[in-house]
Amino acid sequence: MLTAAALLLAAAPVWAHHAFAAEFDQNKPLTLKGTVIRWEATNPHSWIHMNVKGDDGKPILWMIEGGSPNNLYRLGFTKESLPFGAEIVVEGYQARDRSNRAVGKNVTFADGKRLFLGLQEVDSAGKK
Repeated sequence: MLTAAALLLAAAPVWAHHAFAAEFDQNKPLTLKGTVIRWEATNPHSWIHMNVKGDDGKPILWMIEGGSPNNLYRLGFTKESLPFGAEIVVEGYQARDRSNRAVGKNVTFADGKRLFLGLQEVDSAGKK
């Protein structure tokens, strides 16, 4: 019984993982310019929380999904890469439910430095 329970707990992260096409719409690319509120470097995916100015000038909170922290560190991110208040531009794809969530492809910093967020390119069927 204990072994079965341990195996079920170990499999929980796999259940939480999702396919790109199930959550995000490759036909809805977007570019967001704003400021970093928080960066969550947690497995299995990282999250950038950022404020983006709306048409009325008021900030709109967006959540951007990125690759796993280990993958992002290998791509050049550090714990200091996304400090509170940093101005960034994110390219990615909006959530299918049209909420203020997206999966990021690239992030560009105010100094022009550009880093890949770990999104694998997908084909027209939404497969990696």
